[in-house]
Amino acid sequence: SFTDPSVSMDLLRAVLQPSINEEIRGIFNKYMKYFQTAAINVRDNVGEEVDPEQLIQETCRSCLEQAKLLFSDGKKVVPRLPHEQTGQKRARQMDEELSRRGSPIPKKRKGRPPGQSLLNDRGVSGMAAWKLKVSEPVRRDGPKWDPSRLTETTTFVLGSRANKALGMGGTRGRLYIKHPHLFKYAADPQDKHWLTEQQHLRPSGGKMAYLLIEEDIRDLAASEDYRDSVDLRLEELKPFIPPAWMTEKMQKHMETLRRGGDAPPPEDPPE
Repeated sequence: SFTDPSVSMDLLRAVLQPSINEEIRGIFNKYMKYFQTAAINVRDNVGEEVDPEQLIQETCRSCLEQAKLLFSDGKKVVPRLPHEQTGQKRARQMDEELSRRGSPIPKKRKGRPPGQSLLNDRGVSGMAAWKLKVSEPVRRDGPKWDPSRLTETTTFVLGSRANKALGMGGTRGRLYIKHPHLFKYAADPQDKHWLTEQQHLRPSGGKMAYLLIEEDIRDLAASEDYRDSVDLRLEELKPFIPPAWMTEKMQKHMETLRRGGDAPPPEDPPE
């Protein structure tokens, strides 16, 4: 009954969109281990102010933006980033340099994605203690994802302290990527103000501050992966009880995630 071609096609797109989204998610899951490895390395090299999850999200969005160019009208030239334009030239230069030094040039191996040989042959910085898992849909069900477990007496810990307690140093991203099933809450400016006032957070702290449930971290510490670790430092947790208004926000956040929604953006503090 619609005469506008655009409206008709958009209705079809709306019907097919859920299936398309699922297939796109599957494609990203296939390559997510490379993004995770790179993000962790950046975090280790640059410092605590880098949030690996944010880097991964930005990279995925960039991939989608570049993919849109595949459907250009044919008259436009697909733009390439500077490092993409010089990629082949750099590869040739590297081969020539290796030849001059007498080093064997790595041969391509069949049956593996291009990045896999790089990971296996050179190793990954900071990955000796644990292996990255291929990204899978995170299950958010069961008693640990019941918002009613968050009460006015529930104790929380900062993500940076949880990493230290489990022997991962100050690199927060390792905990979140290794255990994506953990509930975590990104403090907004109002929350950070309270945390700073209570001396739980330094005024010059990083851009992101995550809160985790103390019970979840202690359960991890008692698991087979950590209980015998010589780097376990549970005294680093420094748990605290947040105010009721913050706990209420975390309950809503948990409920949103459990229903499959995205985390709401941090809110500005009330004036």
